[in-house]
Amino acid sequence: STPWCSRGNGAVPGERGKQDKSVKRGNWGNQIEFVLTSVGYAVGLGNVWRFPYLCYRNGGGAFMFPYFIMLVFCGIPLFFMELSFGQFASQGCLGVWRVSPMFKGVGYGMMVVSTYIGIYYNVVICIAFYYFFVSMTRVLPWTYCSNAWNTPDCTGVLDRNLSSRAALNLTLLNDTQKRTSPSEEYWRRYVLDLSDDIGNLGEVRLPLLGCLGVSWVVVFLCLIKGVKSSGKVVYFTATFPYVVLTILFVRGITLEGALTGIMYYLTPQWDKILDAKVWGDAASQIFYSLGCAWGGLITMASYNKFHNNCYRDSIIISITNCATSVYAGFVIFSILGFMANHLGVDVSNVADHGPGLAFVAYPEALTLLPISPLWSILFFFMLILLGLGTQFCLLETLVTAIVDEVGNEWIIRKKTFVTLGVAVAGFLLGVPLTTQAGIYWLLLMDNYAASFSLVVISCIMCVAIMYVYGHRNYFKDIEMMLGFPPPLFFQICWRFISPAIIFFILVFTVIQYQPISYNDYIYPTWAISIGFLMALSSVICIPIYAIYKVCCSEGDTLLERFKNATKASKDWGPALAEHRSGRYAPAFSPSTESHLEVQPLHCGEAPWVGRAGQGGGASASHLPAPSWRWQAGLPPLPYPLDAETTHLMVIPTSPGPTNPANF
Repeated sequence: STPWCSRGNGAVPGERGKQDKSVKRGNWGNQIEFVLTSVGYAVGLGNVWRFPYLCYRNGGGAFMFPYFIMLVFCGIPLFFMELSFGQFASQGCLGVWRVSPMFKGVGYGMMVVSTYIGIYYNVVICIAFYYFFVSMTRVLPWTYCSNAWNTPDCTGVLDRNLSSRAALNLTLLNDTQKRTSPSEEYWRRYVLDLSDDIGNLGEVRLPLLGCLGVSWVVVFLCLIKGVKSSGKVVYFTATFPYVVLTILFVRGITLEGALTGIMYYLTPQWDKILDAKVWGDAASQIFYSLGCAWGGLITMASYNKFHNNCYRDSIIISITNCATSVYAGFVIFSILGFMANHLGVDVSNVADHGPGLAFVAYPEALTLLPISPLWSILFFFMLILLGLGTQFCLLETLVTAIVDEVGNEWIIRKKTFVTLGVAVAGFLLGVPLTTQAGIYWLLLMDNYAASFSLVVISCIMCVAIMYVYGHRNYFKDIEMMLGFPPPLFFQICWRFISPAIIFFILVFTVIQYQPISYNDYIYPTWAISIGFLMALSSVICIPIYAIYKVCCSEGDTLLERFKNATKASKDWGPALAEHRSGRYAPAFSPSTESHLEVQPLHCGEAPWVGRAGQGGGASASHLPAPSWRWQAGLPPLPYPLDAETTHLMVIPTSPGPTNPANF
């Protein structure tokens, strides 16, 4: 059998082998669960309702070039940084900032952003639930214009009185009249019962409130045991959307006019590559689509085993996310092309993005298909699953941050109740978004709460890790964890290229800023001010906590306080003692020295079991001569070390808190 001293995990007889598992926090059941959860987190509603439209508006196939450039130089490096950051420390978005305590405000900023997104994201899921339920009928309720909520302007593509002349009117022959589709009136006048102003909340839409309750119950039940339960759910929620996408894709490309829609989506307009807006949109879409700076990536990676290859995972997940976006474009534009062909209009007249695509344009296109309720059920079920995959991680981010921050045994045992409390709070905060003015508030949160603040948070995180903690230290940490340092390309991206691109996104966002509007409704100044306050509320955490930390740090001068506030805390490093080697090895206090006895052990000798001196000698000529470094502060070695000595056992000689340690 293999001698105990040459075992890779450093175990000794009578001692449990190293399992690379955190019993206290828990781990993913296996690596597939982590990858699927991260794919579900990154692949969300934006992949379906934002990317295809951006691609079509920014040069079609030509947009793919800046999109993939930004993926390589910004998306994948940032993704790898956040995964490695969380995995190394096995902590959520607050605990990881032991690396430089002054920047813990970045973690609080991530929590604030995740809170905002979690509130409104589940409202979008609840609307998808509503459409999913009402699709369970023989005729979709938005097919015809003969309903109580329809207006005289309504013109359905399947109405019996729709003549060829009426179809031509769909192209807006005169500027004073515009066709209103039954799906749009169903959305605005029935589902939302939209009020005329963001300040006029009106009444709560009870069907939406009920669906919001269903959404939060589903999320809570899937997270009731943390990653142990959500890790099993993602086998379905992360994979089934691809089944639905494929079904809709096959159905879409077989329709007349589908090729026209796909050509609109893909035809390159190379002149647009020189447009800065195209590059800005590409960078922004990569950044927001991957979920960087939300705290979710750090949280999910914190449940990985210490030596997991997160470098490989980051590449797989990032590429899968972007490939899904491109694939979804075929699904969306094949159906929209068919609809445009049916109406005799240009594809640009039916193309839309955001809620307008998901709940107006695409549902209307589905009414043209045979067995339209089936396709509608599949489409909205896909939206529900895409949304839930992201929502799981948003809720787990908040719960993990709270539990890790408190850190005692009681709250770890009561983690389910923490999850329940956060879910109930999320439901109550989402109730105003189910009112008649709810869609105004939802879009306000979407445009301001999680926009430029994410860019600021990510930029500060890069600077804190690379330049305050130090790039050399971080590269050594990754080498210690993965067995190899980050590739040179990633080192350059982390230090120079990615921060520069993030800064470019920030400048682009500011330059391209336009006040928010919804269709013809212009938001009032006070509402936009609230939007800016939401954006500021996450960013302001960073300087406030930094000032607090500097004031509380030790030091006679401001400079000393600043240095102590930015210096990594003593408990920074791998969470499990078995991984804390090298500069993270625990130092012994002077009070411990008197309780330690040091003796050399040769390979083949049994470790000390009874009293010093037991164990037989055996040659170890096949082993290379070890190089020894005795840690400062320990008692002097009573034995000379030779090439035969491969282990030292430190043994307590009197009762005390120190257990035997294997060096």
